[in-house]
Amino acid sequence: MTPATWISIYLELGKARLSSLVLITTLAGYLGARGEAFHWVHLLATLGGTALAALGANGLNQVIERDRDALMERTRERPLPSRRMGVTHAAAASTTIALVGCLVLWRWSGVLPALLAAGTVVLYVAVYTPLKPRSNLNTMVGSVVGAIPPMIGWSAVTGGIETGGWLLGLLLFVWQIPHFLSLAWLYREDYRRGGYRMVSVDDPNGDATFRLMMIYAWVLLPLGLVMSFAGLAGSIFAAGSVLLGAAWLWQGIRCYRDRSQVNTRRVFLGSVMYLPLLLTLMVVAP
Repeated sequence: MTPATWISIYLELGKARLSSLVLITTLAGYLGARGEAFHWVHLLATLGGTALAALGANGLNQVIERDRDALMERTRERPLPSRRMGVTHAAAASTTIALVGCLVLWRWSGVLPALLAAGTVVLYVAVYTPLKPRSNLNTMVGSVVGAIPPMIGWSAVTGGIETGGWLLGLLLFVWQIPHFLSLAWLYREDYRRGGYRMVSVDDPNGDATFRLMMIYAWVLLPLGLVMSFAGLAGSIFAAGSVLLGAAWLWQGIRCYRDRSQVNTRRVFLGSVMYLPLLLTLMVVAP
């Protein structure tokens, strides 16, 4: 295979599209901390180290889940089920990539960002991944994993986390639950084939799934105001967060009333739009 082909396979193994979200949230944490000095090398090292840690963790996740991935239509063409990469190769490469990412953070961003990244890898690989076929609480654990990257960015600037970093982490935690529940409902049959214990798999009528989606969408609505009151952003952000949250909540209400695939997909796509718009507003709004 050509080098370009191998690069493509490695990116698939590391779930590059999912890892790009980690970069966005890490950048938001870094910029949200508003350090007095801005150094491009420091920023790039923080983003690069975090990205490598995420790619490595995702690769190890695929190593563990390779047999279940082979049963699901959405994942059966991944590198391991499709036999484009061997298990030993994937495990060694992913471990090395994750380790290099943590070392980059340790060297250029600080001890705390490196420890947070290492903790994220361990939590994702050793807790979240084995929990998925055992308990639908995996969604909560996965949301904790996704809440840490903005804290990595924040701590790289300040050396700590402080209130702003915790609030950003809380925002990511709350956002992920309706985001993932909508995806899990869309692919509930696929998850059932893979043997995963998602809320949607154990919820034939969707009552629990859509109730949780609504609860967490409601929680997001005032959270933007709390972030503004805490000094993380200004009044423009506060107003924008309410408008964005209300628009997404309205989609959720429509979906709760009519649980069609079309409405559920709108909630999922709304979540994909909501987060980058909100984080951009946080960084640029006075």
